Amino acid sequence: MPADDEMTIPERRKYLRLLQPHYLQASRAERGKMLDEMVKVTHLHRKSLTRLIRQGLSRRSQRRQRGPTYGRQVDHALRIIAESVDYVCAERLKPNLAWLAQHLASHGELELTPDLLGQLARMSLSTLRRRLRRLSQDQPRLPRKRPQPANRSLRDIPIRRIPWDEPQPGHFEVDLVHHCGPSASGQYVHTLQMVDVATGWSERAAILGRSYLAVQDAFERILARLPFPVLEVHPDNGSEFFNDHLRRFWQDHYRGTQLSRSRPFQRNDNRFVEQKNHTLVRAYFGDDRFDTVAQTNLLNQLYSQMWLYYNYFQPVLRLQHKIPQPSSGPVLRIKRIFDPAQTPFDRLRGTGVLPEDVQVQLERLRTGTNPRQLRLDIYRLIDRLLRLPRAKPDSTHDVYATLFAHPFQRKATAPR
Repeated sequence: MPADDEMTIPERRKYLRLLQPHYLQASRAERGKMLDEMVKVTHLHRKSLTRLIRQGLSRRSQRRQRGPTYGRQVDHALRIIAESVDYVCAERLKPNLAWLAQHLASHGELELTPDLLGQLARMSLSTLRRRLRRLSQDQPRLPRKRPQPANRSLRDIPIRRIPWDEPQPGHFEVDLVHHCGPSASGQYVHTLQMVDVATGWSERAAILGRSYLAVQDAFERILARLPFPVLEVHPDNGSEFFNDHLRRFWQDHYRGTQLSRSRPFQRNDNRFVEQKNHTLVRAYFGDDRFDTVAQTNLLNQLYSQMWLYYNYFQPVLRLQHKIPQPSSGPVLRIKRIFDPAQTPFDRLRGTGVLPEDVQVQLERLRTGTNPRQLRLDIYRLIDRLLRLPRAKPDSTHDVYATLFAHPFQRKATAPR
């Protein structure tokens, strides 16, 4: 039979239905001959033919295909919500979809109906992951590694590692991100970053140079807006953190704060702040060089906006359990279980460390903030920052013009 004249499925069934009673009454030898003929006519395998004849030739009723569960309104809402929180992963976004939708609707960014809110609330994690896949962010570049010189002031500072399951807020990992570009010569801007292990609360401040006065001013800038006390400061072994001036600063003004340090050349001891160096600093500015007063001040203005955006609207995951898995090899496999994603502010509020008046004030701040507009403001400031000119060779800059706690106390310039 030519290929163009092959039987359709209904024609095959009709043909087999006519031969079925003769096949069932025939002898073994006759059945073999009949099967040979049926193979030539239908082009089916012998086993398929015997199964059809013995089990029945009736066809199953065609199932009606299910229509789409979530329509364009859900896609539009997810696009606005994902954009507002800077396209976080589905695991972080899923537990916060409902309240974020209501919050954006209160600011006029989203038209929310009860049906749409119900669909967002019951959407599964896998469905959300598939719909957000096309909105995923580009992979940023890795942070730059810098050397760690020896320091005599480290002798009295204990070496420890803040536990990953630390329940009490106030234990901060600290690190310094360099914005020197391809050359580390001269004075340039650094970002001092602090990350609370228990809640994921993050703070950043920009400084021009690494003098003790600039680093101390960055700490004072952060501590002035931090809504809860600092119990521990845990940086690496850099001399910008451990010197006589800064040790005296902590002892005189913050006696309840414990100083500790990580092991030399062990970046995993500060794993939380190292990860945030990647996602909250390098992802935005890359390896560009910043080395002027104007860039430093604009960067601090930008960090004031990012402080509100990431601590109040960016859900973060926190490790809950580590479960060893059976493995045939020498390497132990660990399965990590994370809790539902929450914003650092929600985690901080759940610990009960905030005084009632401070908590009410911070809740009003979040309620009155439009995260989508805030994100647009952040990216506009980034564009302004990247357009600012770099310092000219042999120029001088007034470092005191960048300070927060001691503006213009005296005239001092930093030679380049």
